[in-house]
Amino acid sequence: MTALKKREVSSEVQGPVFVPAMDLYAANENVDKRSYRLTNIDIVRGLVVLIMALDHVRDYMMVGGVQDPIAQPDISLGLYITRWITNFCAPVFIFLAGTSVGLMTDRRSKNEISAFVFKRGLWLILMEITIVATAWTFTPLGEAAIGGLTIVPLQVIWALGASMIFLAGAQFFGPKVCLVLGAAIISYHNLLDGIWPVGTLFGEGTDAFWTTLHSQNTVIFGQFYINTVYPLLPCVGIMLLGYGSSSIFKKAPKERNTLLLKIGLIFVAAFFAIRFTGGYGDPNPWQVQDYGLQATIFDFMNVSKYPASFLYILATLGVMSIVCSFAYKLKGPIKNVLVMFGRVPFAFYIAHLYLIHALSVGLGMLQGFEFNQMMHFFPLYPKGYGVGLLEVYLIWGLVIAILYPFCKWVAEIKRTRKDWWLSYL
Repeated sequence: MTALKKREVSSEVQGPVFVPAMDLYAANENVDKRSYRLTNIDIVRGLVVLIMALDHVRDYMMVGGVQDPIAQPDISLGLYITRWITNFCAPVFIFLAGTSVGLMTDRRSKNEISAFVFKRGLWLILMEITIVATAWTFTPLGEAAIGGLTIVPLQVIWALGASMIFLAGAQFFGPKVCLVLGAAIISYHNLLDGIWPVGTLFGEGTDAFWTTLHSQNTVIFGQFYINTVYPLLPCVGIMLLGYGSSSIFKKAPKERNTLLLKIGLIFVAAFFAIRFTGGYGDPNPWQVQDYGLQATIFDFMNVSKYPASFLYILATLGVMSIVCSFAYKLKGPIKNVLVMFGRVPFAFYIAHLYLIHALSVGLGMLQGFEFNQMMHFFPLYPKGYGVGLLEVYLIWGLVIAILYPFCKWVAEIKRTRKDWWLSYL
């Protein structure tokens, strides 16, 4: 045990060799059976899943809630910040998923990685169109408001799964090729803005499904009313970039963190420089607003998420890189909690959607609405329902508190066991 304690360096990387991860959230010294974890990645992923939960609480609980309130020029500072910080969630999820695959290359063959990533991608898509779609809507047998069709929102889990399927083949070309290809997709996909067909989210269902590569759209497929929230092409680029960047996380901690900081600062500086000139990189150019300086700043920062524009990706991944470079400095209970949530992102994702939706049904009934009025996707909630921003934050805290024991239990299982199916949670 003495020798083991001397190697207790969290899950940092010593050169190209991984040190077995220690349990950062339980008060014991048992070695993690599922090692090869990076503390920095788990902290950032944990922070992102909690921010994501805030956005979904806002979706389901806030009075007059809309999917993208930052497009409103008279939005309050509190609501703007609440929504804007959630921009980090999807690109960081996807990037770190690619990075995690890249970290497998030292211990698995390309064929093994391809098979695993391909199967995981298919499984994620299956979960999206069944378990996750039901959590969003609570109407798996059909929504009366759209003629009895079953709403299937294709969101971040779909984007992750489809990008993984692409990566399953692309990784055979090696990390460097994937890095270049991912960077090219991210940098140049906005050239399609003026020529790509523009679909309609929650439209008539007449869009061609292939338009989802670079546009939100709506397709009716038999009984299913499919709404693609996340266009796929930039997500694939982010996944490839994450995979190609995995070598950064194999460096010694000091070198890695210094490099992450430099990359993050370059990305953020490039964002401000390109955005200020109003040139290429986002289909939504900023302009001086009649509402004043604050509204103008809001418009400057309002870059396009669907599809994720070049500037959007620079801003979000740049900040992620900076945060990741300092994550190792975090200590104590906050670090342990973030690491724990960061190790069970999918379990948290499923549980938090069902919990938030169920709480919104209860809130609606407390406000005098009928049970049947609340058993819908949140865009179909009755007028007059909801609470203010302060209450949204209080409910968000409640959601995290309720899910903490469950997520800790799942994390403990993943830490102490090596069952193959745990890789899919």
